[in-house]
Amino acid sequence: MRDPAELLAAAAEGDRTAWDELESRFGPRMWAVARACGLSPSDAADAVQGSWLRLLQHLPSIRDPAGVGAWLVTTARREALLLLRKDRPGVSSFEVAEDPDPESAVLEADGRRLLWKTVSDLHEPCRSLLQLVAVDFGNQQMAARLGLPVGSIGPTKARCLEKLRTLISIQETAQ
Repeated sequence: MRDPAELLAAAAEGDRTAWDELESRFGPRMWAVARACGLSPSDAADAVQGSWLRLLQHLPSIRDPAGVGAWLVTTARREALLLLRKDRPGVSSFEVAEDPDPESAVLEADGRRLLWKTVSDLHEPCRSLLQLVAVDFGNQQMAARLGLPVGSIGPTKARCLEKLRTLISIQETAQ
């Protein structure tokens, strides 16, 4: 697996496999961020696509190529908030992304970090399948991306979710 800075350099030179690897590595997080902002699936797709376009526009000026993942997630969040403001004129980004209080926001962020860390520790196909579930892909799309029969997605998803529940339960017990 190439590091993000290397992928970014290769993508800037037109390497299609580098773009594909960037998309597979960071795309699920971008989708999750856009959906977490309350966007519909089609608006989330627009926010994610807009983020990739921004990356293409800013390729030569990215100051920290190793941090391209964080840059993409931040850009996806901004694109999502722009879409939300467009749908709700006069609404500030603070109103759109309201957090009841800082403590809740921190606890929620810690919970999400633990969840995604645990998902990233799973073996394939569970890791990829659960990332696709998070971005609301249908079974046919998941099957095509993972190279699995459509009929096996449901049972595989159930097994993967059970593994995830078990790992999180073990982690909570250890704390």
